[in-house]
Amino acid sequence: MPAQPPPDRPAPASGTPAWDPAQYLRHAGHRARPFLDLLARVQDPPAAGGAPRVADLGCGPGNVTALLAERWPAARITGLDTSRAMLDRARTEHEGPTPGGGSLDFREADAATWVPDERYDLIVSNATLQWVPGHAASFPAWLDGLTPGGTFAFQVPGNFDAPSHTILREIAASPRWRSRLGGLLRSAPVLEPADYLTTLLGLGCDADVWETTYLQVLQGEDPVLDWVKGTALRPVLTELGAEDDGGAAAAAFIAEYRDALRKAYPPTPHGTVFPFRRLFAVARRPA
Repeated sequence: MPAQPPPDRPAPASGTPAWDPAQYLRHAGHRARPFLDLLARVQDPPAAGGAPRVADLGCGPGNVTALLAERWPAARITGLDTSRAMLDRARTEHEGPTPGGGSLDFREADAATWVPDERYDLIVSNATLQWVPGHAASFPAWLDGLTPGGTFAFQVPGNFDAPSHTILREIAASPRWRSRLGGLLRSAPVLEPADYLTTLLGLGCDADVWETTYLQVLQGEDPVLDWVKGTALRPVLTELGAEDDGGAAAAAFIAEYRDALRKAYPPTPHGTVFPFRRLFAVARRPA
C-alpha cells in the first residue's frame, strides 16, 4: 500500500522558479561532486536479484540520475521533478534502457507532495529539499516507502549565510526592490546537521549525517554570478522576468548584485574561490 502523507505535510510552494537546464549544467562538475560523495556512503540496496528500485527526487536535467545507473547497472531508476524544461532535457539525454539491463525514466512530481506509490530500495535527493518548505515533515512517508533495509539519502546546500546568499537577500529587501521581491527568498530553508540527525534517529533509522565545505575554484568572468544564475537567483529572475519592461528590471537587479559579488569574491591568479558548505544524510531503514 502507498504510504500516507503525515497530517502536517506542507502545501506546495508557490512561485516556483523557472529553471534553465543549460545554465544549471554550466557548473555540472562542481554540482555533481557532492552527489558522488553522498553515494560513496550509501550501501548497496537489498534488492533481490541485484536490480534495485530507485527514485531520484528532484532529478533536474538527469545528469546525476545517470550516475545511479553507473553505480547499479541493473537498477530501475525513476527521476522526479517539477520542471518540464529539466525533464525534457533528462528524457532527451538519459531516458531508456541501460547497458546493465536496468532502465531510466523521468516523471513530473512535486517533492512537496510526493508520496511513494510503490516500494523503493533507495530514495535519493540531490540539492532539492532546500526548495521544499518543511521538508522534514515528509521524511516519515518517504521512509515508509522503503523496503526493509532500504536507504533514504540526501544532500542540501548549507551556505545560506554565505555572501552569495546574504547579499542576494539584502538587495531583494532593499527599498528599490522590496515591493516586487520582499519575502521571496528564505534565509534558513534547511535544518542544521544535528537536527537532521535527531529527526532521522527519532524515526528509527540508522543515520549518518555530516557536512563538507568545498573550496571551489571557478573560472571566467563573474563566475559566482554565473553559478547562482542556475540556482539561487532563479526565483528573482522568474519574478522580474514577469515584468513587462523588456527585461530591464532583471538586468538592473543583476548589475547591482554583480557589483556586490565582485567585492565579496575577488578573483585570484588561479580563479575565483567560492566556498560552498553542503549537508549530507544517509538514513537506513532497519531490515
